[in-house]
Amino acid sequence: MDLPLYFSQYFNIDSDVLDQYGAFDISVVSDLPLFIDPFLLFNSENPTYQNLHEEILRYLRFLRDQAAHNLDAGSIDAWYRFKEVKQNWLGFTLFGNSGAGLGKEFAVALHGALGDMFRDFGRETVTRGSHLEKLCLIRPGVGKDNISDFTANLIKAFLCEYTQIFARKYLSQKDCEVFAVSRVRFNYETRTWVTGRYYLPRLRNDFVLLTPTDLLTRDDTWINYSDMVSKFRLLPDAVSNIEQRSRINQYFARMLGDEDRTAKKQREAVAATINKFPELVDLYIKLQEDNGSRAEADSARKVKEAYQALVLQLQQALVELTSKTEFYQKPWSSYRECLERVQYFKAYIENNDGYRLFNRNGKPFSNEKDLQLAFGLVWCGSEFDINREVNNGRGPVDFKASYGAGDKSLIEFKLASNTALKRNLQKQVQIYEAANKTRTSVKVIVIYTAKQERGVKKILHELGLEREESIVLIDARSDNKPAASTA
Repeated sequence: MDLPLYFSQYFNIDSDVLDQYGAFDISVVSDLPLFIDPFLLFNSENPTYQNLHEEILRYLRFLRDQAAHNLDAGSIDAWYRFKEVKQNWLGFTLFGNSGAGLGKEFAVALHGALGDMFRDFGRETVTRGSHLEKLCLIRPGVGKDNISDFTANLIKAFLCEYTQIFARKYLSQKDCEVFAVSRVRFNYETRTWVTGRYYLPRLRNDFVLLTPTDLLTRDDTWINYSDMVSKFRLLPDAVSNIEQRSRINQYFARMLGDEDRTAKKQREAVAATINKFPELVDLYIKLQEDNGSRAEADSARKVKEAYQALVLQLQQALVELTSKTEFYQKPWSSYRECLERVQYFKAYIENNDGYRLFNRNGKPFSNEKDLQLAFGLVWCGSEFDINREVNNGRGPVDFKASYGAGDKSLIEFKLASNTALKRNLQKQVQIYEAANKTRTSVKVIVIYTAKQERGVKKILHELGLEREESIVLIDARSDNKPAASTA
């Protein structure tokens, strides 16, 4: 089966060419869970990256200077709100690349922060530099996806030029064209965004952008809220004023209390203390700056793991599924065929070394998002209408396969380690079936250990579902399978 899932396959170039150029081999059917970390720009010795970081700070200083004014809605939209740079195919959209972008909530949070806790942005005395990521430390609801989207928008001209150079050198003319790309540079004299024209790879009806691998990370930015909370105990000791240090420790102890010192209570006490003493935020950022050499190594390791699991392993899986099973020969036309295709996939995982597909860097996937992404990329060969994370009113279901209004099947993916598995089997998919007006669904449970297998079978027994054909258990254990070549 000829199914181009990745940039190198779609544009018929060797993936080593991308690697030597320094670009990540992105998927062209679904976002990969990677994003740009602005700290990697700040901490880089590459002059180009340092200039990019300075341009980001210049724009934020411009916004800081406007924060004292009551801006009209038009200015807020023009200066603070951005669409996702979906053409880089990075982020958290499952089965596609159209994310939400930076909306009103982010705009209000940034404008407000620049008017109070960011008043000294660009004039810091504790840290070596200024950091956009500070926003996610002091404003709830601002996460890594917001920071990455904002960064990608502010370096969009660089991404266009970076891709244009590659396209002119390595790609066929028939695969490229000149595109007008909006909002690539900000004109500080007119206070407006400027459109640029670039020679870029054409992907269906849109262009595609490459991103340097050394700007990417996953899981979280180097400067992030959960890390600050975990390192909170180090922060008061960094306060030079003894009296202030004592006040901070006393306040934290009062917020924590003498009883019920649960993890949740500790997080709440940390949040209250940081809110009371915001100088702790700068001390945390300085700590991260001082350990910045680890940021590049950690990000490189995470990106390598993602490439191994979501690119190399998946490419091998496609080859094996095509040659060893009838997986891609089965049509999507009804529940029966849907279930049969799941059974082919189960056989591949359990009998043809396919279990490696559900492992990342030799370890089982620990979250269902990665599991769903890997599975969804494999199933992209279908000509059926397959949607991911469809939300029809009662919450998202992993997959919905449909052929017209009268023939729909739902597929719900779960890890056996999910603590809500029993409740899910009892209620969740039935709710989804009603919302999507279909009576057919398949529940797939992925098992990684013998203990998990015993637990799942116990749940099925308690619910009287041992013989339910629509519940498919996939044994992805690595400790009970000889290599296919020696089995």
